[in-house]
Amino acid sequence: QVQMVESGGGLVQAGGSLRLSCAASGRTFTNYGMGWFRQAPGKEREFVAAITRSGRTTDYLDSVKGRFTISRDNAKNTVSLQMNSLKPEDTAVYYCAASPYSSARRETQYEYWGQGTLVTVSS
Repeated sequence: QVQMVESGGGLVQAGGSLRLSCAASGRTFTNYGMGWFRQAPGKEREFVAAITRSGRTTDYLDSVKGRFTISRDNAKNTVSLQMNSLKPEDTAVYYCAASPYSSARRETQYEYWGQGTLVTVSS
């Protein structure tokens, strides 16, 4: 089992920034690729970003490229999502997730999920 707890969500104006963090505990953190997903009201959950076990390779949803940065600290068992130039369409509940695959985009490739943190971007 891997337990994950997200933090850092909140209300921000368009153009602003937020940093989400996810603290993991349980099994060996470096065994897992990590990802962030989001679910906007009335929409399906979608992939946002992923990072490999080593942290050397990242992958992003096209609409967040250049604005969001995923990173991990394997010494602290944390994964973060720095979100800049936020837009109202980024409003969603954001989830961190752990995958036995080094880098994955599909929900079904992720084994463990956090409870989510709400990000609201006002126009």
